[in-house]
Amino acid sequence: MTRISKNNKTTTGRDWLPEGEGDITVTVNRHPLTFTHPGKLYWPKEKISKRDLLNYYHAVTPYMLPYLEDRPQSLNRHPNGIGAPGFYQKNVGDKIPDWLSTYNYESESAEKTIRFLVCKDEASLLYMVSLGCIEINPWHSRVGSPEQPDWCVIDLDPDGNSYDEVVEAAKVTKQVLDSIKVPAYCKTSGATGMHICIPLGARYSYDQSRMLAQLVVTLVHEQLPSFTSLERTPAKRKGKIYLDYLQNRSIQTIAAPYSVRPRPGATVSAPLHWEEVKKGLSPKAFTMFHIIGRIEKECDPFAPVLKKGIALEKALQAVQSLVH
Repeated sequence: MTRISKNNKTTTGRDWLPEGEGDITVTVNRHPLTFTHPGKLYWPKEKISKRDLLNYYHAVTPYMLPYLEDRPQSLNRHPNGIGAPGFYQKNVGDKIPDWLSTYNYESESAEKTIRFLVCKDEASLLYMVSLGCIEINPWHSRVGSPEQPDWCVIDLDPDGNSYDEVVEAAKVTKQVLDSIKVPAYCKTSGATGMHICIPLGARYSYDQSRMLAQLVVTLVHEQLPSFTSLERTPAKRKGKIYLDYLQNRSIQTIAAPYSVRPRPGATVSAPLHWEEVKKGLSPKAFTMFHIIGRIEKECDPFAPVLKKGIALEKALQAVQSLVH
């Protein structure tokens, strides 16, 4: 069903959580979940509450869960909404309910074991949201193959550039990938950039994934040197789109497909059809109030990223020949 929110914006889905200011306890996947302060405004200007966010994630779970299931999560918490400082939490320690799954990662740099929360089902997703995780950040790999990512990601990260320039960089990236017969799927970052992902099928290492991304963005930069950059240091790439291939590392994360971002308007990281990537596209058009209806109408254009992966060796040979 469709509902009208307090600020007259529309979202598709059921009003799962009842109105009211008191704490709410519900059972999800046979686990009790208590949501405290559901009326707290996470977006004060837009009058969007924690309850609205929980209702959104409940409605989007069937579409979003395939990108989260069995993946360790970096918790990006904003318990007081977007107007207050947030923080990342990777190590959940022993302060979580015992029905939640975790994954122990041995950090060489920190010389300690980091206990990551693993998303398994709707209950674990909503538990994260109850902690103030407006944004959901899964690993690129699953616990069963932690060093073999399911996708390779190219992150187009602008520095004050227009979104039309982001679109142009995405289209050139698509042209490069088409030339080596590599399929790719794109989504808005939910902020100012765009993510382009290549299916790997958990068959290759993070190093191999990063090598592919680096070779591809090298070719993109050669075609668009005036407003793109491969410089990692922000001061050295001021005013240019960073063609980030370094996201392809163990425990790195990006916002999941359909994840809300802690930004004005409650924008969402929205999967796109490539024909939508054209001049005039705006990430502000994709918000938590419209995305469910879009999925029901458009299906999920990002779904193939979880299917059979590419033959990476052939792709590397093809792209290396173009670079040389």
